[in-house]
Amino acid sequence: MAPPQRFHEQFDQIQRSMPDVPLAMGPDDSAEFMYEKGVVLVRDGEEARIVEDTVRAHFTAAPDLDQEQIRRAGPQTNRSGITRIRVGDPGEGGRDADRAVAHALRSVGEYESRAGHRMVARNHVVHIAVNACPGDEPVPAPLSEPPNPAAADTSHDPGTAVGVLVVDTGLVHDYRSCGLLAHTGGDAQVQECDDQGILQQYVGHGTFIAGLVAAVAPNTDITVRGTLNDAGAILESEFGDRLFEAVDAGGWPDVLSLSAGTSNGRTDGLLGVENFMRELREQRTLLVAAAGNNAGAAPFWPAAYADLPGWEDSVLSVGALRSDGESGACFTNHGPWVKVYAPGERLTSVLTGFDSPVPYVYQHSTYDACRYGFSYGCTCQHPRHSGVLSDEGNAAKPDQVMFEGYAQWSGTSFATPVTAGLVAAHMTAHKETDPRAARQQLLAANTEFAEVRGMHVPALRPPTWRPVPVVCLGPGL
Repeated sequence: MAPPQRFHEQFDQIQRSMPDVPLAMGPDDSAEFMYEKGVVLVRDGEEARIVEDTVRAHFTAAPDLDQEQIRRAGPQTNRSGITRIRVGDPGEGGRDADRAVAHALRSVGEYESRAGHRMVARNHVVHIAVNACPGDEPVPAPLSEPPNPAAADTSHDPGTAVGVLVVDTGLVHDYRSCGLLAHTGGDAQVQECDDQGILQQYVGHGTFIAGLVAAVAPNTDITVRGTLNDAGAILESEFGDRLFEAVDAGGWPDVLSLSAGTSNGRTDGLLGVENFMRELREQRTLLVAAAGNNAGAAPFWPAAYADLPGWEDSVLSVGALRSDGESGACFTNHGPWVKVYAPGERLTSVLTGFDSPVPYVYQHSTYDACRYGFSYGCTCQHPRHSGVLSDEGNAAKPDQVMFEGYAQWSGTSFATPVTAGLVAAHMTAHKETDPRAARQQLLAANTEFAEVRGMHVPALRPPTWRPVPVVCLGPGL
């Protein structure tokens, strides 16, 4: 897991993007996930009534808990099938725990045991870089440097193009100035730059991902939705509805590429996306989802649905390979629930600024060695930035770099669209119209492996991807 200071940086960034939603981290400051303070999620209907009554009774019996706080805090019904119940004052306490939420969760334990399933949960933050790793990027790539992976030579055929939906941060305003994205559309990125013209955090993330899909699989029609416009984050309580909105807008796609998620300390998924995942299972869409950047083995949702009975064919979870493609990147999540690994470190794709270059400010990094204890120069050493937009409280003058089109970025965020592109490319090459069958065929035919934490795992490497040597940096570099 990332060091606590790094998680606190990410926490502050997301809290700034959601100023009206007090957040806590948990459990017990372990930096495993973030969630909304003072609120729990329940299924709407009868379970919501039971949970509300049970929590109120528990709080009434405890003199140090305030049962007057307990009330519904959102619509009682919605398509995602969940509702929020307020159980405490969100303004009380620090960021490291939420006593009211912890008591509410415990109070329902007996009912959950009898029901045989979970009835209440925290309202987690779903995010594209859950614990700020790797937060040292993106960095500019020269205009002369081609995308990596490079664009395949497959032609685009409107009659057979594979539909790919990217749920992310939207598209930058000048994305069409990149010929690679000629068959891409969707939502515009909200507020690309601040008042000083500085590129905002995670702006270009969705554009970068679309570029990777288009490079690996040119015979695609790509739609990018701006679901994660708040610095790449969204509350679990809103996520399910927004996923439904994304598929409603253009129909269920062949492939849905999702580079976001969260851990929740459990092995049974997220309440907020339960209805969406059930409906996904009944469709033909293949969900390709990022396994997360926590460097841990705990399930990361919704990617970890790939390991739950009933979703094996409809979800493909993707971890990231190191820049040389020989082993897992230091930040990648791992474990048996991660079904395949693909290049995800220092990929080059389109970011922004083809029409007008834009600046991005970095604060100097405090990390002199790989924060996970690896000996090679991973993204926490190179480049020497942390990706923080402001030098508030830091005497060092921030670095400023200019983006003029292409950038280099790392994370399971990018291994995911590479894999989505490979599924789409397989569909085109083999005239396969079923994306789930294409997933099965692609993995069955694959003979490549990599080593991740001592385990041999399936690895998918696009033919146009170029390995980048891993540079071992000396101490203090």
